[in-house]
Amino acid sequence: MDDQNFSPRLRTVSKTSPAFPLNQFGAEFPYSLGREIIYLLATKGKGVLEGAEWEEIFASCIGAEWKPSNVGLDDVVLGNTAWGAKTVKSSIRDFRKLEKVRLISGRNSTVYSYGGTIDPTADPNVIGGLVLGIWNERVSSIREKFKNLRTVVLVKSEDLTQVAVFEYETIRYDPELFVFGWNKNKNLEGFLKSTGNKKFVWQPHGSQFTIIEDVPKDCLIIKIRQPVPLEKQSILDAMGFDKGWISIEKREDLE
Repeated sequence: MDDQNFSPRLRTVSKTSPAFPLNQFGAEFPYSLGREIIYLLATKGKGVLEGAEWEEIFASCIGAEWKPSNVGLDDVVLGNTAWGAKTVKSSIRDFRKLEKVRLISGRNSTVYSYGGTIDPTADPNVIGGLVLGIWNERVSSIREKFKNLRTVVLVKSEDLTQVAVFEYETIRYDPELFVFGWNKNKNLEGFLKSTGNKKFVWQPHGSQFTIIEDVPKDCLIIKIRQPVPLEKQSILDAMGFDKGWISIEKREDLE
């Protein structure tokens, strides 16, 4: 055996594969999500599903861990994949016609991060670079812990009887690819140079950062039959509730 030309074949395991391919949530996912929404509608009696509740439901539906974070980009974790979760309402009657959504993506305060003051007369491209720099740093900090980072979006009708779900890779943005300008409301807008499409909106007062995302053709659309709301008293009766479940104290009892 020629030692100079011989190299051993090694077993390798890829540690970078995501939990599942993009927007392929699994055959049972629509039914799991639909069941959760039907339960919510039956118990709440109204179509309200926001932030943290959507994070928890999504985690349950894919068998992941719900880990709310301050950054908001890694609230759901499964193996080496993390998700930030967003909800947004749409008045479009047919969700097959959804094209874009505007997602509030945190508060990027240039004053807090860089110092100085907010000046709407400043060079918009300089300010745009600073705003994206805050976002990019946030994404980088999470990508140090997770090889795969995504955002999962729930688009919902007013009454929650129609929802659309899709995900996309959460990425850093190169400021050189965008041109920025102040609009009439003195908010900063960022446009992709190659297409002219609006991508970002940043509000100096409040520092709210919005990203405009395309809805992919393979987004999942679920329609749900409105359940009859459960009557509160019947639920309490089924639980066997009585006043003995409640204890009453006053501060003076401690003295």
